[in-house]
Amino acid sequence: MKSYFPRTPRFMMRFFSTYTWRFLSDKKEIFLTFDDGPTPEITEFVLTELKKYNAKATFFCIGKNIQNHPEIFSKLISDGHSIGNHTQNHLKGWKSETNAYVKNALECEQTIKQFNSSTITQKLFRPPYGKIKKNQAKQLIKKGYKIIMWSVLSADFDTTISNEKCLENVLKNTEPGSIIVFHDSVKAAERMKYALPKVLKHFSDKGFFFKAI
Repeated sequence: MKSYFPRTPRFMMRFFSTYTWRFLSDKKEIFLTFDDGPTPEITEFVLTELKKYNAKATFFCIGKNIQNHPEIFSKLISDGHSIGNHTQNHLKGWKSETNAYVKNALECEQTIKQFNSSTITQKLFRPPYGKIKKNQAKQLIKKGYKIIMWSVLSADFDTTISNEKCLENVLKNTEPGSIIVFHDSVKAAERMKYALPKVLKHFSDKGFFFKAI
């Protein structure tokens, strides 16, 4: 049995109501998000596909990946996408001591500032693996962060599912205001590269717009 939900249950959204899971909207708008980059070639593939549809997205970046690939990170910004914090070293909150976890997130914040010359108007944070302790979240919220989760999980990270299943996870569960998770990572690349172009075309043909958070 899989340990994740392609569509986040409503009870989970209500229980963790201080986190943002989706946006209530009567407009045809969708919020694509990408975790774990920037990654050579893969992030650049994503940017090329997004540009075909004038789509904007939010990239939750790992600090060490920003340091290793600053030119790709700069491209994210120049293309008009939003940037979010995904910790400096992709820490799992449930296995990390609170102060160390928050310190690592703040290190990522400094990395983002170091390589981003534009003004940061909002502070977005997504916990790696979606795992975060209550006190960790509380401290980050106090520091001005919005905890951004998701309502639709493509599961592109799951090497046991087919490309078609990854696409189905998104097409079947997306509605106006959905926050969708893909990954611009090596592990997810095959399934993401199959599904993303089809998701962009499918919803664009239906009159949807893709917006950054």
